[in-house]
Formats: sequence, C-alpha cells, structure tokens
Amino acid sequence: MTPWDTDPALADRILGGWLGRIAGNMLGKPVEQGDLWTRDRIDRYLRKASALPLTDYLPEPADENDAVELRPEWRSCVRGRIQGSCRDDDVDYAILGLHLLETHGFGFSTEQVGDLWLLRLPYLQTFTAERAAYRNLAGGLKPPVTATYDNPYQEWIGALIRADIYGWTCPDDPRRAAALARRDAVLSHTGNGVYGAMWAAALISAAFTAPTVRAAVDTALTVIPASSRLARTVRRVASLHETRLSWEDTLSTMAEETARLGWIHTIPNAAVLTAGLLYGDGDFTRTVALTVRAGLDTDSNGATAGSVAGVLTGAAAIPPQWKDPLEDTVRSAVFGFDGVRITDLAERTLRLAQAEH
Repeated sequence: MTPWDTDPALADRILGGWLGRIAGNMLGKPVEQGDLWTRDRIDRYLRKASALPLTDYLPEPADENDAVELRPEWRSCVRGRIQGSCRDDDVDYAILGLHLLETHGFGFSTEQVGDLWLLRLPYLQTFTAERAAYRNLAGGLKPPVTATYDNPYQEWIGALIRADIYGWTCPDDPRRAAALARRDAVLSHTGNGVYGAMWAAALISAAFTAPTVRAAVDTALTVIPASSRLARTVRRVASLHETRLSWEDTLSTMAEETARLGWIHTIPNAAVLTAGLLYGDGDFTRTVALTVRAGLDTDSNGATAGSVAGVLTGAAAIPPQWKDPLEDTVRSAVFGFDGVRITDLAERTLRLAQAEH
C-alpha cells in the first residue's frame, strides 16, 4: 500500500499544489520582466494572438518585436512547444525544501538550509537576496547576518517563493507552516520579506480545508503582524474586492500605492497575487491567468497562485491543458533532482505530511 492509498483526498490536493506551482510558473515565465512586460503590454500581446480571455499557456509571439523581448526560454514555455517543465528557481526551491525536510526533518535549522544551498544549488541559479546570502555563506558568515550583510534585496519576493513546501506538508496547520517558512526565510530576508514567506506558507496550508479563497486569505493574515505593510496591503486588496471594484481598477489602485517599491518587492507582488486569488474565486484557470496578466514577477506570482488554486481544487480538477504538456517531468538545477517525476515529488511530500501529522 502506498501513501496515495491511505489518504487519496490529501494526495490529490498535494499533487494539485505541485502541478499548480509548475504550471503557473511556466505560464508566467516568458513575460517575467515587470518593468517591460506591464499589465497593458501583456494584454496587447494576448490580443494580437486572439488569446483573450487567457485559458491556456501563452501563445507564440505574433510579431518579431515581441519575440525579441520575451525571456529566451519562451520557446519551451508557450503552448504547443512544452515538453515537460522548464527549469526555474521557483520550482528549484520547492524541491530543495522537500530535500531539506527529508534530510533534517521538521526540526531543521536555518544553518542547515544554508548548508543545503551550498551543497545542492549552483550559485549562478540564485538571484537577488538568495545570491547575496549564498555569497555570504560562502564567505563564512552565519545566519541571520547572511540576510543583512551587503544585501539590498531583503524584502524582495525570494523567500515567499520558497514557502510552498511548508504549506503542503502542514495541511490545515497554518501557524506551523508559517513557523517553518520563517526559519527558512531568515537566511536571506528580513521584515516584509520574511512575512511574505510566512503568509504564503499559511495561505497554502489553509487552502487544504478553507471553504473559500477569502477564508484562506483571512487565515493567512493571522500569522503575520497586523500592522505590517504586507498585512495592510492584503487587507486593502480584499476590501477593494469586497466593494465589487473591477479587477483592473483594483490593480490600478494598488499599482499607484506600491509603485515606488519596484517589480520584485514582496509588497506589490502580494497585491497582485491576492487580487488573482480573490477575483479568480477558486477557478484554477482564471486564477493563474489573472495573476500572470497582472504583470510584475509573473512567473513567481503565477507559481504561488497555481499552488494555492491547485490545493483548493485538487489535481484531478486542474484542466488538462495545464497538466498534460508537463509530461509528469521536472527540470531542475538542484543536484540529483533533474528529470524527477512530479508525481514522485508529490508522493514524497505526502509522506512528510502524514509523518508530521
């Protein structure tokens, strides 16, 4: 008997989280450059290809100008060309987190997170805060100094994208998930950068049992300081959604309020992510499509939105146009994991969740 047999509903939701993260990441990857690929430009791209409303991976570019300005990986990430997932740090960190929990258990230390980075993750596959922390680790510094020394990216989105594994392995235990995510995040982040990881882990954990998306969002807010800018931003998006303001107008309002922070900072991306989840209202396709169409860090936001939506719906309910092209295969820069099966990652995650609970 396998772990899948003992709790098929939990297994389906965990697999949904993995598939959703990978599919959402792939959807957003070609347009991951928020200062160039704005919301308006992404929609112009889609209109040229007659792809609005967006219900599948991005179409091929309709003209050469767009092709030149997409990320070079677009040829492996647009519809009709996908044969298994592309490599990306948004998926690498989920795999590395799984390996961390399998190796050190739920009592892991921040120092052990850093040790695994040095052992399993190539330096040039890290970016912004993670690269600064990696460099600090290699220079002999220890956490939490690794997060603060010569690191101007402390509140950027990197820690948030590492948080999914803690939500998947702590279903319906958002405080536990947030505590694990914090222990990981402080290696490279401070302030709202850490709160973003805690919030994302709690959001995914809550999605296993929440009756609505809004309920999961509200639960996730309970694990971070209510006065933090992250909490205030999420509440602001939720209040605009409550007034029945359109998705477009909500994003325009939030863009004005967060514009000075830049397109990779945790705060504006949390606004985009919250809007995608609330206006997507539990529908997997609508959730990832709205989140990526909003711009900013499109692949990271698409990945987290897909993870939450995949947990909410379960793998069986994710439409086949998102799952089938992935061919149950992951490309990864994490040493020893390239070519691993998505179903294998999900089964190993399920074992951890069952062992912990």
